[in-house]
Amino acid sequence: MKSFDERLLYRAGRVASALPVSIQRALSGGPVVREGSELEPELALMIKVGGRSLSPGSMTLERYRAEQAKSARIAGGERLAVGTVRDLTVNGAKGPLRARHYAPVVELDSSHPRPLLVYFHGGGFVFGDLDTHDAPCRYLCRYSGVHVLAIDYRLAPEHRFPAAPLDAFAAFSWAKKHAASLGADPDRVGVGGDSAGGNLAAVVSLMAREAGEVLPACQFLIYPPVDRRPPWRSLDLFGEGFMLTKASIDWFDAQYGMRDTDGHPDWRRNPLVASSHAGLPPAYVVTAGFDPLRDEGEAYADALTRAGTPVSLRRFPEQLHGFVNMVGISRTARDAVLEMAGALRVLLHRRAARQG
Repeated sequence: MKSFDERLLYRAGRVASALPVSIQRALSGGPVVREGSELEPELALMIKVGGRSLSPGSMTLERYRAEQAKSARIAGGERLAVGTVRDLTVNGAKGPLRARHYAPVVELDSSHPRPLLVYFHGGGFVFGDLDTHDAPCRYLCRYSGVHVLAIDYRLAPEHRFPAAPLDAFAAFSWAKKHAASLGADPDRVGVGGDSAGGNLAAVVSLMAREAGEVLPACQFLIYPPVDRRPPWRSLDLFGEGFMLTKASIDWFDAQYGMRDTDGHPDWRRNPLVASSHAGLPPAYVVTAGFDPLRDEGEAYADALTRAGTPVSLRRFPEQLHGFVNMVGISRTARDAVLEMAGALRVLLHRRAARQG
């Protein structure tokens, strides 16, 4: 339940989102344009009014996680109804993990189980949990009609690399084995996630291929970080003043162990460095136009395409990093997530058609 101040901030965000675009532009100091694209005026206004993004190095880790959880409750809005929601535990690499199962509303005449998306939350591998990403999971479940199983994998710095990808792979294996008991189709179990979770979904797909195991039905990658080596132009363009900062990225990387230290690139950290991207599940890759991670996400889509892996790339040119968490206060973020849910439904439907 939201506190009084959280409800107040939520209402303020809704009011700002409902203002005419001309007023949003005026209040935010004019249009924000980069490379010919304009940041959504409602988002520009939120940045202007809301101030700077949280700086993880300026407070204790406990407080930082609490502040991020508070922001998620505000931006996520009211809980969207789905069929059922149930908390459970799944197998991780070193023990049980918390998970949350979102089941869609199923038509009375439906005789076929729905697909399942195993979802890994974002948060730089350092923060985030089942509650911070409750809103996007509900939206994806309701508007795609698929089951969603959110995974609370171990976080850094308490559990540095490779804890997160090992947990993610173990959770995917559990989901494959137990999909039927969740009411889902065991032959259509995909993986997905946002930001750090998108990285994990890509890595799980590679791990399954390398292990010779059944691949995920799809990889649903939302602004994933996939390679820390190149000097990406988007990191220079949007590394300050657009929510996710370069300083925060560097801090997250240091806590997790994202950068290779022995001179040997490891695709479990940075999936773009894998020797091959062939033989992987069909992918839907989302990027945001004003996101420091934009270019590496699009480079990953290009690598998959060149390797013959089916890919759909969707850049939302007017959006910021983290927009899937803003469905409660941003009309345009909500519209984007609805489009993504439709794409997820199509992606897994195509899988069923190929099997049929």
